[in-house]
Amino acid sequence: MSVVNAGGKRAEQASQTRRKIIAAAGELFVEQGYAATTLQQVADRAGVAVQTIYFVFRNKRTLLKELADVTVAGDDEPVATMDRPWFREAMAAGPAEEHLRRHVHGTRLILDRVAAIAAMTQTAAATNPEVASLWTPAEDPRFTVQLAAARSLAGKPGARPGLSAQRAADLLYAMLSPALYLVLVSDRGWPPEEFEDWAFHTLRDQLCEPEPEPEPRPAR
Repeated sequence: MSVVNAGGKRAEQASQTRRKIIAAAGELFVEQGYAATTLQQVADRAGVAVQTIYFVFRNKRTLLKELADVTVAGDDEPVATMDRPWFREAMAAGPAEEHLRRHVHGTRLILDRVAAIAAMTQTAAATNPEVASLWTPAEDPRFTVQLAAARSLAGKPGARPGLSAQRAADLLYAMLSPALYLVLVSDRGWPPEEFEDWAFHTLRDQLCEPEPEPEPRPAR
């Protein structure tokens, strides 16, 4: 085996190990809570030595941060949300309504993955200052993404007249939140697709031009 092939195989094995650890941590953190989960339990579920976790992630907090980042992205590629194809395609859509439809769909797919992780992380941060310090108050990546989408959408044909980007961002941030998703999908049993359809139509009423009233039928 060549040195190049051996190096490539080792890199792939390291990536697979990293993904197994992250997946195991996600399952256990949601099932048991962050505080109650030990790295030994994560190692046992991932089928690796606990020393491997320390070598790859250093500590449990770093593992949690990596879990959150990978869950939002859907993979471990170093590509920011606003550079993802779905986000760029939504931004490139012409009318505001089409942009909104694509944005809601892409965000809902993220919520499918991240909502439970986000709730767990919020609980952990509320009781653990070291976890809270992983995300500074001035940094809210989710709002940053929604604000970028709102600035684009508010300037497109079909946007509600007088709509400000800040107002649009606030509405997107609230309606497409992990907390609301969990209430309706996990607690109330809505199918994810139904949540998406409801969120789109609710946001369309707020962010897009009102649909024209139907012409009255002539009296006979």
